[in-house]
Amino acid sequence: MLDIRFPTALQMVLCIAQAEREGKRSTSKILAMGLEANPSFVRKMMVPLTRDGIIVSTLGRTGTIRLGRPAEEITLCDIYTSVLEDKPLLAGRPEVPARCLVSANTCWFFKELAHEAEQASLNVLAKRTVADALREIYERDRRYPEGSCEAMKTRENAET
Repeated sequence: MLDIRFPTALQMVLCIAQAEREGKRSTSKILAMGLEANPSFVRKMMVPLTRDGIIVSTLGRTGTIRLGRPAEEITLCDIYTSVLEDKPLLAGRPEVPARCLVSANTCWFFKELAHEAEQASLNVLAKRTVADALREIYERDRRYPEGSCEAMKTRENAET
């Protein structure tokens, strides 16, 4: 089964950053609509993000969800490690009896390979911030063809 916690949390944090940028409110209901998910699922995803200071939520009728620190200071690695905690990127097979050269050595080999792959992934995520991701999304927004009036307005609004 695929684990969608990271892409879901990433989308949530990006939506919160976007709403802040536009001076709009974020709520679990608003985020759930954008994710096409249940608001209780969104609130569940908020728990580790809040615990780790990535987001802050205020309660009440005028409550909102906002970033816990500037978008330039939140890396994608922060989000990943917050929601995945200690779950490995690649799961190995259970140990099998050592019946041949391969079965006797596959376990340690795969653990080392998985660790190396995970470190490489974390290094990539650590180099990008929420601000970087939002900037890239603005630049690559495909809803409007390059040079159209809407694309120019969107770009101008993103720069202010």
